[in-house]
Amino acid sequence: MKVTQEKLPASQIGLAIEIPAEKSQQTYDQVIQKLTRTMNVPGFRKGKVPRQILLQRLGSVQVKAAALEELIQTGITAAIKQEDIQAIGQPQLRSSFEELIAQYEPGQALQFSAAVDVQPEVNLTQYTDLHVKVEEVKYNPEKVDNLLTEQRNEMATLIPVEGRAAQLGDVAIVDFKGYLAQEEEQEPQEIAGASADDFQLELQQERFIPGFIDGIVGMQPGETKEVTAQFPEDYPQQEVAGRAADFTVTLKEIKEKELPELNDDFAQAVSEFQTLAELRSSLEERFKAEAERQTKANKEQALTNELVKYLEVDLPETLIEQEVNNMLTQAAVQLSQQGIDVKKLFTQESVAKLRENSRPEAIERLRSTLALQEIAQRESIKVEKPEVEAKAKEILSEYSNDDIDLNRLREVVEEDLLKEKIMSWLEERSSVELLPEGSLDVPEDSIEVESTPSDPAPDDSSLSEVETMS
Repeated sequence: MKVTQEKLPASQIGLAIEIPAEKSQQTYDQVIQKLTRTMNVPGFRKGKVPRQILLQRLGSVQVKAAALEELIQTGITAAIKQEDIQAIGQPQLRSSFEELIAQYEPGQALQFSAAVDVQPEVNLTQYTDLHVKVEEVKYNPEKVDNLLTEQRNEMATLIPVEGRAAQLGDVAIVDFKGYLAQEEEQEPQEIAGASADDFQLELQQERFIPGFIDGIVGMQPGETKEVTAQFPEDYPQQEVAGRAADFTVTLKEIKEKELPELNDDFAQAVSEFQTLAELRSSLEERFKAEAERQTKANKEQALTNELVKYLEVDLPETLIEQEVNNMLTQAAVQLSQQGIDVKKLFTQESVAKLRENSRPEAIERLRSTLALQEIAQRESIKVEKPEVEAKAKEILSEYSNDDIDLNRLREVVEEDLLKEKIMSWLEERSSVELLPEGSLDVPEDSIEVESTPSDPAPDDSSLSEVETMS
């Protein structure tokens, strides 16, 4: 079989394949024999249908098409093996199948072209002496006090209040109903979901659309009032985004929060520690470790971003599609763990949109990965098996009750350890300038809000239509 190779863009190899005349005839005859054995024709026993009758019943074009499919599939497979090509993904036929059917004659040589994706050639023009600026995240002692305050608020006792108006920090029991502001001659349009009775509402401005809390502050129990508020331009519910709204609010009751004392009893109630000092010490260590991890992550991101500027690579579509699939699978697993019905969320239409939106990030991920892998290969940076086993054992000790795929765990551990070694090697040979946190400008469109398992679940009540997204 004659095969000619051609280098194509997007890390593809083009193959011009010529199937010998003998193979062309042999495959055509085999296809007819197979059809003869399986086809039922009245008046003939199975397997005894004459060739001419078979061709009349099916048509020569259909038989040729079946033979061509066999020739193309086996021809591409044989060509890849013959040329010792390390193909990835599924080969693609570059010739027009319709034109091949018109041209194909059994017993004559068949010529067609195909393409296969291969691993891309990676070139790093520079990977030492990189210069980056990084924000250093430092431990802030206020985080401990803020967290303790939040926990005290969560454990607060609500005490009814009489003889005064509502004020910020109170918990109010209200009835409310919202309407979109209209011209005088128009009927008010009720906002779907923006109503509730006996709703317990904490008077904190940042949680609600502008004007709503301000309108309640100063009201007396039993008072009914019209409150005007403004939905933000970026409000997720498009039909009300940027529009003014009027709320009829009745304040039924006011309650104050009585916070528990910050002492050893409190520490025992919210943690496994016996004393407040132990709890504080643990929180300090936690926030210090978080600051160190964030600084380390900032260094890695800055170095990687600088590194890929010197990367020359032509990515094959197969790798991009694989990375997109990995991203969607990870997202589905995370959402499923949060109790979300992924089957309802990932419809055919939404998945197509997600794939399109995920593509740029998938490309950046691949470029970063390939750049780091190239350094590891050039500098012979490796992870030894004992290192992997030790780390895997450490992780298993923390999740002894979980059903864990050990082989997959070892793969992930090896990937993480290798990346850590590469980044350490890279940092040692680069210049990293640490700057105060917040000193580097971050484009707004690059900021992502990530939900974590510890985040509070969204409120299912009707007030979710009134609350702004935090």
